[in-house]
Amino acid sequence: MRCPFCSHEDSQVKDSRPTEDGSAIRRRRQCEDCGGRFTTFERAQLRELVVVKSGSRREPFDRGKLERSLATACRKRPVSADRIERLVSSIQRQLETSGDAEVTSAQIGELVMDGLKALDPVAYIRFASVYKDFTEAKDFEQFAGNVRTAGKEAKEQARDLPLPFLSDELPSNSPVKSKRPH
Repeated sequence: MRCPFCSHEDSQVKDSRPTEDGSAIRRRRQCEDCGGRFTTFERAQLRELVVVKSGSRREPFDRGKLERSLATACRKRPVSADRIERLVSSIQRQLETSGDAEVTSAQIGELVMDGLKALDPVAYIRFASVYKDFTEAKDFEQFAGNVRTAGKEAKEQARDLPLPFLSDELPSNSPVKSKRPH
């Protein structure tokens, strides 16, 4: 592996371990020439993906571009770099396992939208504003209103779900004694 500091060809692996989600191997390396330390990631690549852009232009899939796009949408939001990395890995894995060597930029955009919707509503709106090409303030208002409505509906549905561990009654076979008098 070439050193990013001095471009020397050889480096020594000092530590290897899997990433938290198990999708890559993190290697800590040290340059044999300048002694600089750096980290590399090794990932399995199932297939070479080609992204079909608007106008039928094609370019190789760039994981870094996807990471930068998500990081921009999540900037100054309470979203950890680890969660962004997991979302990028998930999107890439979905694309690689789809069976197609060519994917459209629209497919990628929809996967990002779905992931951000679950991750952070503000990042979701930020990304949507660029992806859907908002041109006026009313575009933001309408989209944010839809997000707000969907969020309220999801909370109401969650509130209506039976949650036995929150009820006052314990199952009869429960080893925990009820504090309520019988």
